[in-house]
Amino acid sequence: MLPGMTLPLVPWPSSVVEGGRPHRPGPGTRAEALARVLSDAVRIVSPGLAGELGEEGYALRVDAGGVHLRAAAEAGAFYAERTVAQLLTADADGPLVPAVEVRDVPRFRHRGVMLDVARRFHPVETVEALIERAADLKLNALHLHLTDDQGWRLELDSHPELAERGSSTGVGSGTGGRYSRGDFARIVAHAAAHHMTVIPEFDLPGHTHAIGLSHPELAAAPVLSEHVLEVVREHGGGEPTPGEPYTGMAVGFSSLRADAPGLETFLREVIGEIAELTPGPLLHFGGDEALGTSRADYARMVGLASRIVAETGKTPVAWHEAGAADTARGTIGQYWNFVVPEPGHAERARAFVERGGRLILSPADAIYLDMKYDAESPAGLVWANGPTSVRRSYEWEPAAVVPGVAEGGLLGVEAAIWTETIGGSETLERMVFPRIASASEAAWSGPLGSEQRTWQEFRARVAAMAPAWREQGIRFFRSPEIPWAEKRTADPGISVE
Repeated sequence: MLPGMTLPLVPWPSSVVEGGRPHRPGPGTRAEALARVLSDAVRIVSPGLAGELGEEGYALRVDAGGVHLRAAAEAGAFYAERTVAQLLTADADGPLVPAVEVRDVPRFRHRGVMLDVARRFHPVETVEALIERAADLKLNALHLHLTDDQGWRLELDSHPELAERGSSTGVGSGTGGRYSRGDFARIVAHAAAHHMTVIPEFDLPGHTHAIGLSHPELAAAPVLSEHVLEVVREHGGGEPTPGEPYTGMAVGFSSLRADAPGLETFLREVIGEIAELTPGPLLHFGGDEALGTSRADYARMVGLASRIVAETGKTPVAWHEAGAADTARGTIGQYWNFVVPEPGHAERARAFVERGGRLILSPADAIYLDMKYDAESPAGLVWANGPTSVRRSYEWEPAAVVPGVAEGGLLGVEAAIWTETIGGSETLERMVFPRIASASEAAWSGPLGSEQRTWQEFRARVAAMAPAWREQGIRFFRSPEIPWAEKRTADPGISVE
C-alpha cells in the first residue's frame, strides 16, 4: 500500500508502524503470491512468548526480505497470517506486501458469531463457509442455535425421536433439515482447524414447541398472548397447535412443564450427549423469552439446566433473562437487549457477574445481523430500534453497555444471525457482510473513539477490503455509507488477476 493509503486491516491491530521497502513475492495470481509469502515466512511459535503476546496475540514484521512472525501459540500465528492476507496487494510491478511492523493482542477473549439453524436450517457447507470468513476476521467462536419452536436440528443417539419428529420444517416452507452426529463432528473439526470453538445451544424452557412433537408429556399448552397473535397477523404461519410442526415467527408461547415426570432425566440425557459431542468449554441452554412460564417454574427449570450443564464439566451459558434465576455459580450471561438497556435488562445481566460469571455482549440494535440495513432491505426485521446501518453496527462501546459492569466483567462480543427471514447462503452473506466486521473490531480492537476505533477510519478500511471479498466469492451488501474500492491494488489502475 502506498504511503498515506489506509491499510485494509479489520480488525485494526494494537500497534501498526509503516515504512520501508515492501516485500515482493514474485509474479503470479493473488492466491499463488499469498501461498508463496506464507510458505517462505519465518515463523516462531513458542509458549515462552505468552507473557508478551498471550495465547492469541502475535508480532509481525514485513520488509523487503520477507515476513517474520512471532506468537506464543498456533492461534496467534494463524491470526498473523490472516493479517498478511489482508495486506497483500499489487502495483505495476506485481504483488507486494507493504513494509509494516505489527504488534497485536485481542481486547476480549470471546469473539463470536451466532448462527440460528433452528428457525431455518442451513447446510454444513454454509456453516463451514461462515467459519472460514469469520476466522479471517479473527473471530474465535461459533454459537450454533440448534433448537427452537420451529425445529430440532441435531440427531442424538439418546433421543433420536427429537430430530425424527422435529426437523422436517422451519419458518415458511422448504426450510427443514438436520445434522447427523457426523455432520456436527465435521463442523466442530472445521471450526477447530480455523481456531474457532463451537458452542451448541439447546434452548429451554421456552422455544421448545419442537420438543413437544415427540414428547407431548413434557410440553405445556401454547400460551396465545396478544403479542403472539399480533405476530401471526403480521407474518402469518398460523397459531401454534400442540403436536403440529410450527412454521411461524411468533415467540414466547411455548414452555416445558416444570412438574413433568421424567423432565430431569430427559435433560440429563440430552445435555449430557450434547456435551459429549462438544470439545469446547461452553454449552448454551437458552433461557430467553419463556413468556408462558411462571416465574417459579422458570427459575426451577433454568436453575436445574445450569447445574446439569456444570456437572458435565462445561461452563453454562444463558441469555441474560436467566439472571433472574439461581443459576450455577460462574454461569455466563449473554446480553441481547439494546446498547442503552431497557428497564430491567441491565439488572438481570449484572446478576451473572455478581455470581462469579461474565457477560457476552450481543446488543440487538448494533450486532443482530438479521436486522434490516435500511427500510428497503428485502430481508431482515426492524424490531431492534429500526434498521441497523453499518455505521450504527460500529459505533457502540462494549464497556458502556451494562452499567455497573466493568470491562473485566465482559467475556467478549458476539454477533447474532437469526434466520426467520434469511434463507439461502446468498441472503445470509449479504446480511452478515459488512456488519460482521463491526463486531470483529468491537471484540478485538481498542475502545470506540480510540485511535484504533473510529468510524471514518473503519469505513475506509472496509472499503479497501471489497476486492478481496469479491475474490473470495462473498456476496456482501454494498452499503452507500462506504466508498467501496473496485480494485485490490496499491495503484488504483492495477489489479491482481
